[in-house]
Amino acid sequence: MNHHYQFYIAGRARNKENILTICNTFEELNISHYCFLKNEKSHKQAGLDLHDDHLAETFESLELESPSVRILFENDLKGIKSSEKFLLVLPAGKSAHIEAGIAYGLGKKCYAVGEYEVTDSLYLIFDHIFKDENELKLFLSNQSV
Repeated sequence: MNHHYQFYIAGRARNKENILTICNTFEELNISHYCFLKNEKSHKQAGLDLHDDHLAETFESLELESPSVRILFENDLKGIKSSEKFLLVLPAGKSAHIEAGIAYGLGKKCYAVGEYEVTDSLYLIFDHIFKDENELKLFLSNQSV
């Protein structure tokens, strides 16, 4: 993966519909992005079916040392490194929050969209938390991202 992306989109696989809605917004606005739910090639390399309705459960049942887990980890990490900005779609799990920390540590502008469950001081890593996809779309439409 030697692409350059304007945004890396992270979230919880169980929040698939919201994440795909956000991806559609990026596609409508012609904004390049990396999203784990759109990375068919990475999942095929890992021996997983991106369109499996039980993908989250299948993945979570794998051993951490599994080659499939390693492949997805390495491809997602490359995606973060090759993206200018980061977007966390809430609610999100531990992995997506770790990805946010990686992006922040790499000096990327970080954003989130959706409602967070509880206030956490570390959410201050986000330049802005959009309340919903409409607010995000308005921001993206008015920016030269």
